[in-house]
Amino acid sequence: MIDCTEFVKTLDGKPVAVFGLGLSGLSSVKALVKAGAKVKAWDDSADAHEDAKAAGAEITRLDEAQLKECALLVLAPGVPLFYPKPHNVVVAARSLNLEIICDLEIFHRCNHGRVTIGVTGTNGKSTTTALVSHILKKGGKSIAMGGNIGNAVLDLDMPDEGGFFVLEISSYQMDLCPTFRPDISVLLNITPDHLDRHGNFKNYAAAKERVFEGEGLAIISLDDEPCRKIYERLIAVKDGKRRVRPFSFGGLVDEGVYVEQGVLFDARKGEAKEAGSIVGFTTLRGNHNYQNAAAAFAVCASKDVGMKSTDILKYMQTFEGLPHRQHQIKLINGVPYINDSKATNAEAASKALASYRNIYWIAGGRPKGDGLEDLYPLMNNVRHVYLIGEAMVAFAGWLDQYSVPYTMCGDLENAVLEAHALAQNERGRPGGAGAVLLSPACASYDQFKSFTERGDAFTDLVMALENNQEIRGAA
Repeated sequence: MIDCTEFVKTLDGKPVAVFGLGLSGLSSVKALVKAGAKVKAWDDSADAHEDAKAAGAEITRLDEAQLKECALLVLAPGVPLFYPKPHNVVVAARSLNLEIICDLEIFHRCNHGRVTIGVTGTNGKSTTTALVSHILKKGGKSIAMGGNIGNAVLDLDMPDEGGFFVLEISSYQMDLCPTFRPDISVLLNITPDHLDRHGNFKNYAAAKERVFEGEGLAIISLDDEPCRKIYERLIAVKDGKRRVRPFSFGGLVDEGVYVEQGVLFDARKGEAKEAGSIVGFTTLRGNHNYQNAAAAFAVCASKDVGMKSTDILKYMQTFEGLPHRQHQIKLINGVPYINDSKATNAEAASKALASYRNIYWIAGGRPKGDGLEDLYPLMNNVRHVYLIGEAMVAFAGWLDQYSVPYTMCGDLENAVLEAHALAQNERGRPGGAGAVLLSPACASYDQFKSFTERGDAFTDLVMALENNQEIRGAA
């Protein structure tokens, strides 16, 4: 746990208000109480109160009268700050000119003395954060990984002197960080997302761009227009406090890191030098993972970290990937079974659909309204679709338009059995063995509590399959 004593000393003995008692909120309560702060806490769900009370917080509804006594408000990132309308606790805090922050800002104000590496972007944050952490750890560096992945930041153990915090950072969190900016800031991509929270795309992109304020190193993708515009603004600043290092999965970039035809190149010193091929890295397949790999390389090879290119590539090859993100569960008779349950919209699913051939695609769940139209160019990679959940009928209608074969399975168990049967019967097709892919392009909440539960269910079903199982529907 992070020692918050330095932060608590700045409060002049006033209590801290904590609203939202999920993972980060409860972590904040525990760390602040341990450091000697008085904490007033509330959550709109009464189920969350007991743990905070047990941790030493006073459970009280945070109205103006209560907030007036407090030094500041620690807000859970998921609580509406501006859009679609501010939560009542935010309105009350603003009426009192009370500062509103999140746990990352507390962490920053604790003067921990370690280098922070912050990774943000619409897609790929978790994989890149985990990949950087893996490489650093394999290289003998002392690290702590958390933030928007795994443990809340205040629950992390302090790395050794000279070590690193590797943090996944969301746009929600950056909205609640008045002064925290990572020493090494990574921006992977920006595509429309969370617009209900930010109001519009401009506000969303601005929240991402905020990680580059202040001093340090900026590592930024050139693979989409919003990121390129941010890059142009960064390099246009004379005597800018941030050193800027671009990267791309789409080919040559000046004085940066890039991937071309699966080969990673280092051009940070002008001349492009081949670092090595990443084509065979099974947990880093597809352009989106080439982007993640280029970003991770740029971090670890930077003078701020100082690792050798050969070591970075060696450790990258041993990265096991993250559950529910194109994670290969099992190989049965040459057919990989891929868990990509984290792909809860069409944009995310497109990454997996572009990474395989002869795909037996399990799709569906609770639709997010974006539909499948943007996936049409990838349908040549799909052999058959197995539909589940609330989106089943709508997705079937779309597939009918383009004569893509499908089966309406209803639930995940039926879909796995049907996909397994056809994939095994059709082994040896041109283009190589097929892949059974769960990449739903939908939220999970119609049949599961989370994408994690859905992915775990898929994993259990696949692990129950036998290599020599009688294939349903075989002659």
